[in-house]
Amino acid sequence: MVTRLEQLTLGAAVRGVLPDDAVTVVSVQWYGSEAVELTYKDSTGRVGNVLLYRDDEARLELVKEGRPWSFDADGTLFRLVSEAHRIRLAYLFDPLLAVHTSLVEPLPHQITAVYEAMLPRQPLRFLLADDPGSGKTIMAGLLIKELLVRGDVQRCLVVCPGSLVEQWQDELYRRFHLPFEIATNDKVEAARTGNWLLENDLVIARLDKSARDESVQAKLAATECGWDLVVVDEAHKMSATFFGGEVKYTKRYRLGQLLSGLARHFLLLTATPHNGKEEDFQLFLALLDGDRFEGRFRDGVHQVDVSDLMRRMIKEQLVKFDGTPLFPERFAHTMPYRLSDLEARLYKEVTDYVRDEFNRADALDDEKRAGTVGFALTILQRRLASSPEAIYQSLRRRRERLEKRLRELELLQRGATVPSPVPSPALDQEEIEDLEDAPEQELEKAEAEVLDQATAARTIEELRAEISTLKRLEALAQVARRSGEDRKWRELADLLETIFTRAAFQGHVREEPPSYGEPPRPVASPHQKLVIFTEHRDTLNYLSERIRTLLGRADAVVTIHGGMGREERRKAQEAFLYDPNVRVLVATDAAGEGINLQRAHLMVNYDLPWNPNRIEQRFGRIHRIGQTEVCHLWNLVAIETREGDVYHTLLKKLEEARNALGGKVFDVLGKLQFEGRPLKELLIEAIRYGEQPEVRERLTRAVEGALDLQRLQDRVEERVLAHEVIDEPRLRRIREDMEREEDQDS
Repeated sequence: MVTRLEQLTLGAAVRGVLPDDAVTVVSVQWYGSEAVELTYKDSTGRVGNVLLYRDDEARLELVKEGRPWSFDADGTLFRLVSEAHRIRLAYLFDPLLAVHTSLVEPLPHQITAVYEAMLPRQPLRFLLADDPGSGKTIMAGLLIKELLVRGDVQRCLVVCPGSLVEQWQDELYRRFHLPFEIATNDKVEAARTGNWLLENDLVIARLDKSARDESVQAKLAATECGWDLVVVDEAHKMSATFFGGEVKYTKRYRLGQLLSGLARHFLLLTATPHNGKEEDFQLFLALLDGDRFEGRFRDGVHQVDVSDLMRRMIKEQLVKFDGTPLFPERFAHTMPYRLSDLEARLYKEVTDYVRDEFNRADALDDEKRAGTVGFALTILQRRLASSPEAIYQSLRRRRERLEKRLRELELLQRGATVPSPVPSPALDQEEIEDLEDAPEQELEKAEAEVLDQATAARTIEELRAEISTLKRLEALAQVARRSGEDRKWRELADLLETIFTRAAFQGHVREEPPSYGEPPRPVASPHQKLVIFTEHRDTLNYLSERIRTLLGRADAVVTIHGGMGREERRKAQEAFLYDPNVRVLVATDAAGEGINLQRAHLMVNYDLPWNPNRIEQRFGRIHRIGQTEVCHLWNLVAIETREGDVYHTLLKKLEEARNALGGKVFDVLGKLQFEGRPLKELLIEAIRYGEQPEVRERLTRAVEGALDLQRLQDRVEERVLAHEVIDEPRLRRIREDMEREEDQDS
């Protein structure tokens, strides 16, 4: 609306006289009817004078006559600004702001971890070591959001194994609205500034890649690329070890040292902080406080109280706000079975081949190549134990690839006087260990390459001999595959019939009944849901087809494996959880990390992992927050096989320990050491030397010693760690504080 010169009266507020300010009219002097001399005062009190004509009326705006300090801004924008300012200061009035602005319903132990154990520490140097399934991702997300809204954190880096990066990204966005970006190779290389990490404030990075790639470490350590908070998931993978009086620093540990020095706040997350060696634990804590824990370990000298640096809560001690246990009971059952004569012959022939190739690999001068061949042979042995389908396909692919290699070598050496050695891929020990934490698709690709190409053959003649052996084994596997004598599948089929109906299969009789211990069997019901874990894609396809046929419905089974995209995997998970027609999920370990399956309470380990920590992780997919049913796990194990006998001894001792210690025994599986060695080494020794009675006796002694009740009790109690229990008075105080804050918000 145009303001006329006649409207410029004493005390009026006018815009358009000055470019960016309203003025107050002090006096008006007319010159005829077309011009006025305006004397005004601006917002700072300074007086000015200007001559205005009729042509100037278009730019003049009368704010309000007689109200020089009136508010004429956009009310909606003002409300947004004031609301933003209120939110910025909200933590002063709402101590649980992150809780009330996130899609979470936190539990007592999560509230105490974030608001009592971590937030008051400035700067934060902390190890959160609660049991698996307690919701450490939620606790970390609450901490990150709380520090962000308080203005204490702007740049945050989450470092985790490659198989968990997508889970972290999904959880942080879905629950806390935090838009973290994953640092992929493509993004890092295409950065506008040359340092993608500098361009993004909220970043998720892969632990294995960051530890191996020096260029990534250089970008992390750039002067202008400071981090307010660094969170490391599965932080125990950053451990170093004392061996022979010397410290062995891994690349991951060096990365931990780098991140510790870069970050103002440094948070480590792990459910297994202690591997049973006090000196290694002290080295691990040095990442948080080098002044206290760095240096040569001396028993009795470095024993210190670590309660100010860490918190650990045991699963069985966690409670809801009403004081009832958070987790139901859980039981594991061993299902031993014997191989058929044909399967036993195949097992012996393949195991002899693996043993002979191991011995040939040991004779190689190249340590990396020998280790890679050993890695390939362990893959083959595990696929032998998985299913006739898996070992047949593996032998066939290995034979075809080695035949292709042979043809290439024969072509290259045609006419040559001196034969050259047979080339073979080579990985060092740390690269092999990194593969365990890689995304499953990447692991499968590496395993396929190594299994199909790594060979101990040094000459063309040796390669021809190995191919001849593989042809014979492949033919034997094909016979076993077509015979229908798959005893392991029969055990599973019998269990499926027992779980889903009340009648058992005719003719499917166990040679040895399963041990159920003290608890009763689960009640048979056609509406239950079951998760079956296998380690190999060939076995997954084999099982899914056979189970569909058994249940008579194609839609009764869904699968999850590492080759599926994120969206495809999510759809399979939702179908299993919410579709009443879906009864069984067959999955590889892609579902063992980062996928919550608590709608099911029954699980089968069709393939037993060589790392017992995987059993703990798998069981944790169903035995987690939100589970209301007693959980049951069945472990299938072939007795009278070399590695099967070792595992059978382990499982029997585990059942005995469970009867004495309860479900807590499952939480120490990942911490077990067998005379200072991991289970994988015992299984390899059984395969290579298991025919020797003294070796079998030594292996049995090692397993029984590791599962000695007193030793397990010490593991469960973790006397060297910082325990915390939420008793009734403390729980009542937390509940009252939560209710008080909710009343204020409403």
